[in-house]
Formats: sequence, C-alpha cells, structure tokens
Amino acid sequence: MDRRTAIKFLGATIPTLFLSKFSAAHAYLGKVPFHPDWRSLASYQVPNWFRDAKFGIWAHWGPQCEPERGDWYARGMYQEGSDQYTYHVQKYGHPSIFGFKDVIHQWKAENWNPEELMELYKNAGAQYFMALANHHDNLDLYRSSHHQWNSVNVGPKKDIVGGWERAAKKRGLKFGVSVHAAHAWTWYETAQRSDKAGKFAGIPYDGKLTKKDGVGTWWAGYDPQELYAQEHELSLDSKDDHTVHRQWHWDVDSGVSVPDKAYCENFKARTMELIHNYNPDIVYFDDTVLPLYPISNVGLEIAADFYNKSMQENNGQVNVVINGKILNEQQRKCLVWDIERGQSNTIEPQPWQTCTCIGSWHYDRRIYDNNHYKSAKTVVHMLIDVVSKNGNLLLSVPLRGDGSIDEKAKEVVQGIGNWMAVHQEAIIGTRPWVIFGEGPAQDDAPSLSVQGFNEGKGKAFTSDDVRFTTKGNVLYAFVMGMPTEKQINIKSLGRSAPNARKVRRIQLLGSDDRISYQQLDNVLQVSLPDSFAQNNIAMVLKIT
Repeated sequence: MDRRTAIKFLGATIPTLFLSKFSAAHAYLGKVPFHPDWRSLASYQVPNWFRDAKFGIWAHWGPQCEPERGDWYARGMYQEGSDQYTYHVQKYGHPSIFGFKDVIHQWKAENWNPEELMELYKNAGAQYFMALANHHDNLDLYRSSHHQWNSVNVGPKKDIVGGWERAAKKRGLKFGVSVHAAHAWTWYETAQRSDKAGKFAGIPYDGKLTKKDGVGTWWAGYDPQELYAQEHELSLDSKDDHTVHRQWHWDVDSGVSVPDKAYCENFKARTMELIHNYNPDIVYFDDTVLPLYPISNVGLEIAADFYNKSMQENNGQVNVVINGKILNEQQRKCLVWDIERGQSNTIEPQPWQTCTCIGSWHYDRRIYDNNHYKSAKTVVHMLIDVVSKNGNLLLSVPLRGDGSIDEKAKEVVQGIGNWMAVHQEAIIGTRPWVIFGEGPAQDDAPSLSVQGFNEGKGKAFTSDDVRFTTKGNVLYAFVMGMPTEKQINIKSLGRSAPNARKVRRIQLLGSDDRISYQQLDNVLQVSLPDSFAQNNIAMVLKIT
C-alpha cells in the first residue's frame, strides 16, 4: 500500500512529522489476516503474558479529578440542581461563565510523580499499568496532532501518557491506555442546557461556544466545539439525565444523536496516533463492544490495525489486547471481555477482566474524608475470585487533582503488596482448576447487570469459602478468611470427589511449619500450625 492509499484508508490527514512513522508501520496492511470484520478478528488469540499477568493497576486520572467531586463531573456540573452543579457554582462560578474548559485550564498536575507512583504499583504486585488517555470529557492526555485540546497544549501542559509509559516500561510492566472519548458527542449534551430558574435562567451554558467567542480569553485560538462537540441536535429525551445510559449502545432506534462522519474519523485518527506513538500493550475501550459500533466501522478498523501492527512487530504473533464491554460469544473471541465493577459467576472459556476502583472512578474527596475506600482485604478477595475464574483484575487507585496519592489510598495499595509479596506465586502465571471453588458465597452470587455492576451484592467471603488456581502439578487452595479453629475442610478434595487428586504434600505459603492433613473420602482435612493467625486476609495452601 503506498503512502497516499494508506492515508485514504485511515480516513484522516496525517501530519508530515508523523508520516514516515505511519508509512513504515502500515506497510503490511492487507498482507496479514486481520481485516475490520468480526469473522477475521475471530482468529485472535489472547497472548500468554496477559493470561499470566492477573493483576493490573489503573490511574483513572484526568481533569475531572481537579474538582475532587467524583465521576462524570464534566457532565454533572451542567445538570442544574445536582450535587456537582451546586458544588461547581460555589467553587468556580456559574457554568455559563466558568465551564469545563476552564476546569481544564486550572488543572496543573503539579504534584504528579509517575516514577514514584509506578514503584508503588510494582511493589503491590501489579504486572501491567493502565493510563487514562482521554475520558468522555474529550481532553487527550497526550501529544495529539489531531486534537488541539490535549494536555500538552492546555491544563498541565505535560504529556501525561508519555510520562506514564516511560515509568511503566522502565520497570518491566506491560503498558495500557484507556480510551473513552467516543461518547463525548452525547455525553456533553448537558452543556447545551441553561438554568430553568434563578438569576441565570435561560442563559446558555458554555457548550455551544465557538472559536470566534474566544477573543480576549485564555482560550483564544481554541475552538470549544472541538472539545464539547455540541453543534448538533440533542438526542431524544436528552433532558432526562438517565437517557444517556439507555442510548450508550448507539442504537439509532433509541433516538440517540448519531455523530457525523467527521467526528468518527477524527476519533479514529486520534486513537491511531495514540497507538502508534505510545505503543501500548493493551487498549481499553469504555464502549459497548467497540467505539461508535455499529453506527461506524472505525472501531473495527482500529482493532484490525492494532493487531496487524503487533503481528508485524512480533514475527506474526499478536501480542496485544483490546478490552471491550457487553460482548456476545463471537465478539469474546475477538476482544478480551471487560466487566465493570463486577465478576463472572463461572470459569469463563476465554480470558476476561474485571475493572473496579477502590473509590470513585474520578477522585472524590468525600470518599477519603469518610474512610470509604475498599480495604486491601476486599481487593485481594476480588483478585482471588476473579483469577479462579480465568480473569484478571484491573484496579483503579484514585489520585488527587494535583496528581498525588493520598495516604489512605496508599495504605490500601501497600496492604495489597504485603499480601502479594508472600502469596503471588498462587496468582501470577496460574490457570483455573476444573472448578473455581466451593463455599456459601457462591450460593447467592448476584447476576451481572448490563456491563457488570454486581460488585458487593453477594455474600461476604468467610473461611468456609475456598478458591482454586493451578500451576503445573500444583494446586493452590485459597481460604478466604480466618478459620475459628485450626482445621480447614475442603470437600472438593475428598478422595471420592469428582475432581479429586491424591494429595502428597501440603505447604502453607509464608510458613515453614509442617502441615499435617488427612484425605478422607468426603473431605480433605488440613491441620494448621500455631502461626496461621498471622494472615487475616486469605491463606494459601500449596498442594502437590
């Protein structure tokens, strides 16, 4: 494919500085198996590094953390009467005068130290790191030649993704980027509104401003429509704040406002440049299936190009991962299924991932003040349960607007690291056993809701709950709580159990004490040493 044809294929104008890199990377297009359709993508195989990794940490951090008032701030601040609207008016002023573009201007990331943070994450046992590349607020957190509204030009004037990439790869972690901006078109529709009451009634918020309105302002020369993308008719029932969730699938029958071709192609060009300049191992799309699917083919085109690029760089092997949500059986062969804030209730045939946060997706000072972070114990229990079912856990750790981590969040990460330092051999590089476990927590396990959201709805784990992983001829049994007595009973390992194996030796990870046991027909009885009480999260039996 020649240079002109390649550019036409991408549907975007590639700047001169990027052209040589682009041409070299795409010389193989059309000569490898992957094409932008589901049948072609179904030949994808999840790389072993992802199957081995099991645990990643995510910095879901951007300008919406600057107000420190929780997730979806750039939408909520335009919802009259909402908590975020009220907070915004008090802190910054009315959204017709001080909009989200101005929040971006205040965001300086002055205390962000990616090297120190990455050291903390690596010590916690993370095998990969995910950086937020953009959110629904539509600010690119990297150097972008297709989008003026990026963190190098405005706000902190730093290449955030570049800083994360260097810190992660320096420590041998796999590197990922999460891309959320495809939905800005509808997500920002609240910025088209105005107050219904009060002294600002009828005065439009700043969502319809254009470049010509910027004369004499700090944003002179920048087009707010490139950020807000609101020069279009509202979606059906847009004034109902919950409609955006019902229209997330880009189902035209739902009345969603369909983005124009220029918007779709620009999103594609931005994402392709991100992939080719920062070389991620994982791309996480916060979309049903793929961005803008099925109203546009750009998501499939990005996926095919990403896989082809990896094949070209890895002797014909695809060594990268794409995360997508709400996938059917065919699509789960093409992408790695991500479940948001939830877990599967079975061993999945394909590797999958759950993503969650110890607090709010974007920093919320109230969660810190009220001590509402997940504990290290809760996170480790989730990790064990997910890994036993052939999944990975991607954990977001909130950062303040200035880029620093508060001491309470840091304590959670360190607590995870303390447990992993002793037990990670039973997590990293393992595979599920023939059953994932036993015990009462699974009896009332909640079902998934849309893209997930069953987290915390089931029974808490106790010492009667056991989860399994395997590695070679070793079976690891996780006891998910502190036994009240010095004996553990595992029914699944009784001699007459369907999947039982003859037990030859048992070790307790973190202890040198001899472990005695008795394998009866109906149960494996394990006697614990006096030192067992030292671990109050989960103990691991290494069974040979």
